[in-house]
This record gives sequence, structure tokens and C-alpha cells, in this order.
Amino acid sequence: MLHGDLLGERARLTPEREALVMADGTLRLTYGELDARALATATVLRDGHSVAKGDRVGLLAGNCPEFLDVFFAAGKSGMIVVPLSTRATVHELDGIVRDSGMRLLVHGPEFADTAERLLDSGAVAAIAALGELRHAGQAAPSEAIRTPFSACSPDDIYCLLYTSGTTGKPKGVMIPHRMVAWNGYSTVMNWGLREDDRSPIFTPLYHAGALGAFLMPIVAIGGTIVLHRKFDVGETWDTIARERCTVILGVPTIYKMMMDAPAFATVDVSSVRWMISGGAPLPTYIIEAYQKRGIVFRQGYGMTEVGVNCFSMTNDDSYRKVGAIGRPMMYTAARLTREDGSECGPGEVGELWFRGPHVSSGYWNNPEATAASYMPDGWFRTGDSARRDAEGFYTIAGRKKEMFISGGVNVYPAEIEAELVQHPSVSDAAVVGVGDPTWGEVGAAFVVAAPGATIDVAALEAWLAERLSRLKIPKRWNVLTELPRTPYGKVEKHRLVL
Repeated sequence: MLHGDLLGERARLTPEREALVMADGTLRLTYGELDARALATATVLRDGHSVAKGDRVGLLAGNCPEFLDVFFAAGKSGMIVVPLSTRATVHELDGIVRDSGMRLLVHGPEFADTAERLLDSGAVAAIAALGELRHAGQAAPSEAIRTPFSACSPDDIYCLLYTSGTTGKPKGVMIPHRMVAWNGYSTVMNWGLREDDRSPIFTPLYHAGALGAFLMPIVAIGGTIVLHRKFDVGETWDTIARERCTVILGVPTIYKMMMDAPAFATVDVSSVRWMISGGAPLPTYIIEAYQKRGIVFRQGYGMTEVGVNCFSMTNDDSYRKVGAIGRPMMYTAARLTREDGSECGPGEVGELWFRGPHVSSGYWNNPEATAASYMPDGWFRTGDSARRDAEGFYTIAGRKKEMFISGGVNVYPAEIEAELVQHPSVSDAAVVGVGDPTWGEVGAAFVVAAPGATIDVAALEAWLAERLSRLKIPKRWNVLTELPRTPYGKVEKHRLVL
């Protein structure tokens, strides 16, 4: 089974190759230098903070090289790193810190007060400033740093990634070492990554999306990561052109912001091989806008529990199958199931299940949730609804739990939302099912007006009537200034109120 110290192996092969570039121009590191920093950080955590194999170490910091030092240190030492959301409140973090049972919380300077409050509350026993580890990470190798660590087995836990909690309390997904390695190798093979690829990361490093696409795959093939401290539209376009970036991952919200920026029409994108979107359903009009700009634009699918890269498509297929997420990757078993567990036929909507080496080990300290989603025979139930066409291409229909039944008809909100955002007066939309005495359930729409536009409900209803069956047209309408979204673009529908 594939596993191991991915950064260390890459550094052994190509130590002089450029590994990391900071988008703000403050730092450039080779693989040899990045590996030495990670090894030194692992040593400081072990010898200076008594962190042993299996201990949980929290990481609360923005995008920075030191974040990577701690993350890669886990791959060498066997400690379990717990990246924490930089947008979470102290109350939210308190629950996660206690649930993980972390031994130490490492924090960036901007989160010193938060860390102190978690220490004072008793949620964590010890904290450490990232700067302390940074100094050690820049130190020259010593005999102590070369002291070997205990080897990790494939199913030892590398990190705990807590879900965003869009439908309830966050759960800690146990990511084993073999899943991290497999994600890297499989993405390289199935997406066709190359050693000369350069990929910007402008989404939060604490999220599975940034770690799985493209951090670990780029390390696996020996390309270059261009790291942004935060997302800024202008900086992102400038960096893509200046650093000659080739493969780019984003989420729908970000791609729309980039599309709306003045630079979109003129920036040099000749280096870009393709872009790919994930994290949330992507309206086809965004794909078409990038295609008109001459950019190959793919749509992917994944989730923390099964890895963020589960499907693949060729460049030609990205034009031919707009809106599809592709075919399952090699060695990724996928199936669509009906309520009785039988498999769906072509064109039929069912729940998407996965099995393979990319599936995580379950939910930390939560056997009930694990038993509900992780089947004894290795299948994982995603809770997402999808359909498969006759050629084997999958298209996401929406969350199974979000589906509602109106007048005996299954209605998937994602289908309605995709139509709403194509209306010129709408910039964003979400639909949820609500109880109704006549139809059982009906749709409630939450829409955000486009800049300078006014929402006309009658016009929107007429727009949908030309595109969808009558039962799918929302019966209740709400106009908002913005939709509550996670950093990765998913609408937090539990926060929408009528």
C-alpha cells in the first residue's frame, strides 16, 4: 500500500527543484530546503514540546510557509495534525479542540488571543507560537534533527480534517497516511500533472481542497506551489501571469469574482493548461465564459471523507460534457444506489457511493456517524445525488438530504439554483424545501440581486417556467444581500431563515 513521507521522498529525488514560491515575493524554497524545515519542525515538536506519535497537534494559522512546515512534519513524525478554520469563533474552536483531544495548539501571531482563550478555558493544555517553530525550521540540520522518527503504517492517521458543519456539528474525518499518498499519486496519473506544473494556492490551507488539490499532488510530481496568504482577485491574476501558472483549482464563488474582474479580459493566460472547479455546484455560464477566453475549464468532485479528487475528464471532454464532473478515477469504484440499495441505471438519479484506497478511516470519536456512512464492505455513502449517462460520465444532482418531494415529484434544489443564477438580475441563489399543506413540500428561494439590478419575482417565475416543470418553481421568495457560504463556496443552508 502506498504511503510514507511524500515530501521527503520528493526532496531525495529532486532537492534542487523549486518547490514553493510565495506570491508576495517574500520567499522561494527548493524541495531540499522545504524538507529540511519540515524535519526541523518535527524535531522541535518532539524534543521541545514532547509531542509523540499519535498525539494531536492543532494548527491555527493563515496561509504561510510555516503552516506547511507543521503539516509536512506530521508526515515525518507520526503526530496527527489538526488544521483549524481561521474563520471559526472561539466557541466553535473550543468544541473541535476538545473533541480532538489535542496535546498542543500551534498558532499564528494573529491568533494569539484566541489561543490564550482556549488555554484559559481548559480546552487545550498547551499552546505554542508558530514563530518559535519557524526559528527552528530555519536552523541548520543538526544531530538531533537527524534522529530518526518511528515509521508510520498506511492506516496510521496523518491528520484530522473537521467538516464545515453546513448540516450540523463538525465531524473530525480521520485521514490516514495511505490516503494522503494515494491522493497525490492518483491525481498525478488521472489528471495528467507534470513536473513543470506550477499551481497557485489561494484557498485556505486548513481545508481539504487546498491540501488535496494541488499541494500533495504537486509535491508528488515535483512541480511548484505558488502560495497566496489570502485570496485577492488582482493578485491572483497577476500571479498567474507572472509565475506562469499552469493548473489552477478554485471554487465557483472565486471563479465568478475572477470572471467579473477587469483583468479577466486582458490578462495573459497563455501558460494555463487548464482550470478546475470544485467545492460546490458550478453554473455552466461560468464555464462557458472561461472557455470563450480560451481557457480549458473542467469541473471536479470530491469531499473530505473520500478525497477531493474522485473524477477525471480530458480537455476535449470538458467541452463536450459541460456540467459533468467526469468519469471515476482509476481504482476508484463508484456506484449510484436507490433507496433499497440496488444500483441505478443510466440517467437515473441515485445516491453516490465510493470504495477504494482514497476513502478515509471514519469519524474521530464518533462511531455512530461512522457506522451511518462507512459500510462494512468498504463503501462510503456520500449523501450526494448524481446521475450517470450512457458513456459513464457523472453529473451531480445535489445533496440527497436537500432533495424534497413536491406533489410526489423528487425536486433537487441544485437544478433550480443553476437556472436562477443565469437570469441577468440574479448574482446568487439557494433553494430549500419547506413544508406545505397542499403539496407536502415546496421550494423556498433565496436570491441575491446582481449589481444595479432589482429582483422581480414574477419575472423569475416566468423565467423558470420556460425551463423547469411547474412543481419545481419555488412558491416562496426571499431577497438577501448575500448568501452565507463556507470559504469553499458551499451555501450554509441551515443558516437560511424564512
